[in-house]
Amino acid sequence: MTVTAPRGWQTLPVLMYHSVSAAGGPLRDLAVPAARLAEHLAALTGAGYRLVGLAAALDLLDAGSPQAGAERMVAVTFDDGYRNFLTAGVPALAEAGAGATLYASAGHLGEHAGWLGRWAPDFGRLLTWEELVEVGAAGIEVANHGWRHHPLDVLPHAQLRAEIRRSRDELEQRLQTPMRGFAYPHGYHDRHVRDAVRQTGHDHATEVGRRRHTPADRRFAVPRLQPTPDMTGADLVALVAGGGPALVPRVKRLAQPGWRVVRRIARRAGKNLT
Repeated sequence: MTVTAPRGWQTLPVLMYHSVSAAGGPLRDLAVPAARLAEHLAALTGAGYRLVGLAAALDLLDAGSPQAGAERMVAVTFDDGYRNFLTAGVPALAEAGAGATLYASAGHLGEHAGWLGRWAPDFGRLLTWEELVEVGAAGIEVANHGWRHHPLDVLPHAQLRAEIRRSRDELEQRLQTPMRGFAYPHGYHDRHVRDAVRQTGHDHATEVGRRRHTPADRRFAVPRLQPTPDMTGADLVALVAGGGPALVPRVKRLAQPGWRVVRRIARRAGKNLT
């Protein structure tokens, strides 16, 4: 399914953050400290970009709003739902006058992100349900990141649908707001996963992608760009404007079918490769 794009729309940069903190080890790129996040947001607004959540950005594009020229709009997203998003991310967004979308893994709330292994403590614990309500009350769009943070494309179809529906229902009931968006855990998806997300009431979903969103992309596979703690504000503005290298995302897309087979075999052996 492709996005119905207004005339003149060419690209929509969508940013993918995770923890608002500093971390070491091989996962350090998933943590951007509060001061660096503030620098990123200030640089983008200073360059004339309007910063919004993803559902809001897609709504503006669908409506053909004259304010929605993609070169002047950036969607900001955060995955997983770490507590530091509430304590450090929300204030930084408010200071910049920015909107954002937070994808929460409902079945993990209040815990540490166990899928990060021994580096999980570096990222802090995840939000509790009460704190997630605070995030929504602050004007942040809360969206679905699945019940458990594991690859969905290797699950049996019945389990896949049950988990997506359970997380959506729980989030909607607790927050009293529709769950429009979905982010695939670890970015993995296939046709069955996309169909399940669409059929459970979501109207768009995000992958990793590492490129800008275009009218030719599927509505249920919106790609995102990943800021890192080493990027300055100027670096991020350049990434948003240029979209980054094209070769790596293309190679990763071509490798996905084979890698999925490997992960399915590993899952049968009791191992969860991500």
